[in-house]
Amino acid sequence: MERERIRIRFPDGTELEVARGTTLEALARARGEEGILAALVDGQPRDLSSPLERDAEVRFLRFEDPEGRSIYWHSSAHLLAQAVKELFPGAKLAIGPPIDDGFYYDVDVGRSLTPEDLERIEEKMRELAARDQRIERIELPREEAIRLYQQLGEKYKLELLQEIPDERVSFYRQDGFLDMCRGPHLPRTGLIRAIKVLGTSGAYWRGDERREQLVRIYGIAFPAEEQLQAFLDRLEEARRRDHRRLGRELELFSIEEEVGPGLVLWHPRGAVVRRAIEEFLRAQLDARGYLWVYTPHVAREVLWEQSGHLSWYRENMFSGIEVEGQRYLVKPMNCPFHVMVYRSKTRSYRDLPLRLAEFGTVYRYERSGVLHGLLRVRMITQDDAHIFCRPDQIESEIADLLDLAFSVHETFGFERYEVTLSVRDPRTPEKYAGRPEVWDHAEAALEQALIRRNVAYTRAPGEANFYGPKIDVYFFDALGRKWQLTTIQLDFTLPERFGLEYTGEDNRPHRPVMIHRAILGSLERFLGILIEHYAGAFPLWLAPEQVRVLPIADRHLPFAQEVAAHLRKSGLRVGVDGRNEKITKKVRDAQVEKVPYMLVVGDREAATGTVAVRHRSAGDLGPLSLEDFTARALQEIATRR
Repeated sequence: MERERIRIRFPDGTELEVARGTTLEALARARGEEGILAALVDGQPRDLSSPLERDAEVRFLRFEDPEGRSIYWHSSAHLLAQAVKELFPGAKLAIGPPIDDGFYYDVDVGRSLTPEDLERIEEKMRELAARDQRIERIELPREEAIRLYQQLGEKYKLELLQEIPDERVSFYRQDGFLDMCRGPHLPRTGLIRAIKVLGTSGAYWRGDERREQLVRIYGIAFPAEEQLQAFLDRLEEARRRDHRRLGRELELFSIEEEVGPGLVLWHPRGAVVRRAIEEFLRAQLDARGYLWVYTPHVAREVLWEQSGHLSWYRENMFSGIEVEGQRYLVKPMNCPFHVMVYRSKTRSYRDLPLRLAEFGTVYRYERSGVLHGLLRVRMITQDDAHIFCRPDQIESEIADLLDLAFSVHETFGFERYEVTLSVRDPRTPEKYAGRPEVWDHAEAALEQALIRRNVAYTRAPGEANFYGPKIDVYFFDALGRKWQLTTIQLDFTLPERFGLEYTGEDNRPHRPVMIHRAILGSLERFLGILIEHYAGAFPLWLAPEQVRVLPIADRHLPFAQEVAAHLRKSGLRVGVDGRNEKITKKVRDAQVEKVPYMLVVGDREAATGTVAVRHRSAGDLGPLSLEDFTARALQEIATRR
């Protein structure tokens, strides 16, 4: 008897009728698909061994797809764990997820791993991959899985397993090696071809410094060796651009142990760059009708109770202080203060939208193990703003915010982007605050703003915060790395908690909608990204020292000082290298310090009132009159090239 047929749809609009129970692997063969790693079935990732039991939409995944790449690196992490267990049989395994660039596995081997150990692990991974082992999914009853891990002494896996409520637990097996995992995974290890173990770091179990310290082994893998080599070249370039090294060498900032981890000291040169960014953004916001406020760094505990931060953000807040019998907490966010500014007087529908902005410094507790230069800190200066508007104004405000975000980031050289729209999961309405009809209106307004501006976006059901939907904009830097910078978040909860109102045209009270938005995110993180994006060579308008005047000999120093004074009066940031050094060394030092323009002055220049112009990348630009050079530099700054 012929098996029942089901209909499979594909992204290109084609359909195929197959027997119920046909595996994804067989379906791929029937379609003549090549390079397939896994598939999405009705949007859910599945192993190729999975049978199809009903009509469905199938999208096959290759390494080029983000979902396919994640599965590839997840299977590579399992291969790494298998190699560790073969080389160190007493090792205990913890977790091994894929990450943005590769994968890692946390292991307990009872000691640190040497470079020689890592070479052996990499060689073993290559050997295991070459065996082309079949990767099989199996399920075990929960109690049987617990007994298995008890016998193996895998205490970390056992702890994870005891938190899983399911009656049956999925594992993946390759050549006798078994690892608990939801999957999906590659069909066989032979697909993992180009492998590199990148290094190690320390990692506390469950991210808790009170727990066991593990060794985190990082790796990368690709289908082809040329892909691996391109990645390693890019990794080396990223090391060259590392903002922590450049920040120290260019004297931009430091983080001192005596001050505290994650607390940034801006040095004069770094402060100049930060100020230039702030002034640029202030001008952009002034032109768009924002009003500036300043708010305290601490507030009474009752404020954080009312806002809800104390219940859902307490673990990220620093301990408070007692003052006159009242407990005060250091602020982790600025929004409650802006809410209080709004609530300070009666508002009319004619007053809205009200846009309040602040470069507000907040403090958030981050574990020391996750702190990373400027990219992850405990003192965060947000380019924060909150917009209070009527529901009918949401779409126009979102459209203006998108224009602002793209315009600002294009100025900094970030032109490629991706956008995500996070909305409710309709299956779990109980997770979200606010009335369904308000959510419907807000989500539609966000989506319409994206559509009318012709912005491509990915819809992410279930990723909205409980208090409202949001738009996240990710920008790509010079190395092609993706950074989440702009966030636009609707909030129905804080206006409700604080009883915010405005008087409508009907002379009755109405509840405003609150929009949280950050264009740069935080100044610390943005500057870390910017340093790496430019490799420390800031464009002229941002450079801490825009011009350096280089006298050839001591007798030329007075003229060099005159040149510098003229340029400073024109608004340029200028230094003079008056050291008793050869001009070649002065030029070389200015190049290393990434000064955009060098003006060499000697006898001829002093006699003619000219300067010999050098650019850090274009080289010798020849002689110019001081007036012509000044005009050139000011024009370059004005256009922010």
